[in-house]
Amino acid sequence: MSSGDPETRKRILENTWRLMEKRKGQNVLISEVAREAGVSRQAVYLHFGSRAGLLIATVRYADEVNRLNERIQGMNIAANGVEVLEAFIEFWGNYIPEIYGLAKALVAVRDVDKDAAVAWDDRMQVLYQGCRSTIDCLVRDQSLAPEWDPHQATDMLWSMISISVWENLTLERGWSSDEYISRMKVTLKRLFISKN
Repeated sequence: MSSGDPETRKRILENTWRLMEKRKGQNVLISEVAREAGVSRQAVYLHFGSRAGLLIATVRYADEVNRLNERIQGMNIAANGVEVLEAFIEFWGNYIPEIYGLAKALVAVRDVDKDAAVAWDDRMQVLYQGCRSTIDCLVRDQSLAPEWDPHQATDMLWSMISISVWENLTLERGWSSDEYISRMKVTLKRLFISKN
């Protein structure tokens, strides 16, 4: 649902994003978002329909602000499946730090907040589709290792590039973004690319 003034919509989204990161997803209520944005609760509902609609729109807005569509262009110009895999890893490894605060907030509350779970699932479905497209390019080029079924390869890629894996390697173990990207490229190419 989207109606009303675009500037009001943007202000609501920016305040929701800020509150989600500040509170780590805890107790971010429509009434509080409305107050922070200087609008009524009814205005929030007019623009987004529901709290789930607001959270989904917020994560999509984060993608827009972070120029998601521009950033995935490297995948579109890749010459073959291996280059698509490399471009996807590079894009995602550079993108996670920019969305990490909001993603962490959603993860923190998704088990107890059905609206946050809906927003998280929406983004994970988009990521899964990116993984599927990447594996499909390997299949098309006949470079996917024969031991992999495309569905299982997609599942594995999606798991290997999860935010929790990135978090463990960069935040917990101290890898730089460049180390994460280069090591993931090597690991995932060894895992998925046919040796023939």
